[in-house]
Amino acid sequence: MLQLAPYAVTEAASRGRQHDEPAPLARGQFQRDRDRIVHSTAFRRLEYKTQVFVNHEGDLFRTRLTHSIEVAQITRGIARQLGLNEDLAEAVALAHDLGHTPFGHAGQEALNACMKEHGGFEHNLQSLRTVDLLEDRYAAFDGLNLMFETREGILKHCSHANALRLGELGQRFLERTQPSLEAQLANLADEIAYNNHDVDDGLRSGLITLEQLEDVSLFATQRREVEARWPGLGGRKLINETVRRMIQLMVIDLIAQTRANLATSGVGTLAEVRAAGRLVAYSDGLLPRLRELKTFLHQKLYRHYQVLRMTNKARRIVTELFDAFMADPHILPPQYQAMAREDTPRAIADYIAGMTDRYAMKEHRRLFAVGEIH
Repeated sequence: MLQLAPYAVTEAASRGRQHDEPAPLARGQFQRDRDRIVHSTAFRRLEYKTQVFVNHEGDLFRTRLTHSIEVAQITRGIARQLGLNEDLAEAVALAHDLGHTPFGHAGQEALNACMKEHGGFEHNLQSLRTVDLLEDRYAAFDGLNLMFETREGILKHCSHANALRLGELGQRFLERTQPSLEAQLANLADEIAYNNHDVDDGLRSGLITLEQLEDVSLFATQRREVEARWPGLGGRKLINETVRRMIQLMVIDLIAQTRANLATSGVGTLAEVRAAGRLVAYSDGLLPRLRELKTFLHQKLYRHYQVLRMTNKARRIVTELFDAFMADPHILPPQYQAMAREDTPRAIADYIAGMTDRYAMKEHRRLFAVGEIH
């Protein structure tokens, strides 16, 4: 086992689990968390949840599942370089999207609008709710009973009102302190993964072109290097080599800047990490190029008319499902009817958020299409 840095999270310094359990055999506590996440129902459902392209639009586009695996790979590699707890970092990365709705951000926006008068909907909080309550795999407790630091890493954002309700887990949002370095790392690894694979998927779909990407310095620079190294290279190999180099550039920059930040801050313990500012970061030189890439993706891919057509359909599906269940909660499946007796809107949000893209479309047809009576 690699030696952990003094500011890494250790099992000995962990705040533990909500429910006491015997120590795991032949693995560590954060390995147990990772394994529970991988075996969860919510994790399997990510295979059929949208990243950018809805599942039926093509077999080779990323889904929430493949995205989460890519985030975990990047996170674990960087964690090793920085002497952080790889198992914790990987667990956070694998769990970070468990609460995402079907149809990506369009589904989340629609469900949040439906829940506006009922506390709202936010996928980070839903991910936490999933691992704390909704998973039903164990006889002794609801949820997965993950370690405090894993749960903390899942919760990237939180309003003041929600933080007040979360007790110890919400305290850092009230005190404006930081999570572990492992959690900070998983957050930025998420960004590295989606920025690059959205370029790849956008090119594969034909919605963006290599010519358009000439205006994005981060892509254009790496493409020039690839073409200089392999003159005449084209097609998927050119794209793959360029994207691979973009990922490497971001990873190396993040490692170097984070090491510099750690040295400058002088942190030597986890408590000092929490009291410091954000330490896992990109360099000032890379940030403008990342903003340029994000702006390009937002304008040329996420706002492309073909993507917007699907996202508009997605919003309508989610909204109409929510309205139908609110009008008559008795048409919910039995387990959600029981939950609805305590909080109808939240039970409906739990049900819809847990749907895959294709299940949501099928449920919509069952409720609204003539002839669909089952």
